[in-house]
Amino acid sequence: MRFRPTSSTRSGVDGRSGFTLAESLAALAFLAVVIPVAVQGVRIANLAGQVAERKVVAAQVADRVLSELVVTGRWNTSSQGTVDEGRHQFSWRSESTSWERATLRQATVVVTYKVQGKEYEVRAATILDSAQVLQ
Repeated sequence: MRFRPTSSTRSGVDGRSGFTLAESLAALAFLAVVIPVAVQGVRIANLAGQVAERKVVAAQVADRVLSELVVTGRWNTSSQGTVDEGRHQFSWRSESTSWERATLRQATVVVTYKVQGKEYEVRAATILDSAQVLQ
C-alpha cells in the first residue's frame, strides 16, 4: 500500500526550496556584527606587525649610532640626526648623563619612528669611564 501526501511540502514535489525572509535577515544581522569586528582585528594585527618590524630596525640603528659615537669619541656631547633605512626614516638623538661614580657616564641614543601617525621610540645605552677614554 502506498501513501501519497495530501499537500506538497517546501522541498517536496514542486522542487522549490530556499530561505525565508526571517532567516535571510538573521544572517545579514549576524554578518553586520561579525565583519566590523574581523576588520578591526586585522587592522590591529597589521599595526602590531608594522610596529614590531620597525622596532627591530630602530634597535639596529640605535646600536649602530651608539657604537659610532663611542668609537669616534663624540659620545660625551649631545647630538642628533636622521637615518634612512629602506623606505622609512628614523630620527635619533644622543645624550650623556652622569652615573654613580664621578668618572662614569651613561651614553644613551634614543631612536624615534612613526607607524600610522603614532610615534614610538627605542633606547640603547652604555656606561663609559670618561677618565679612560682616549682622545
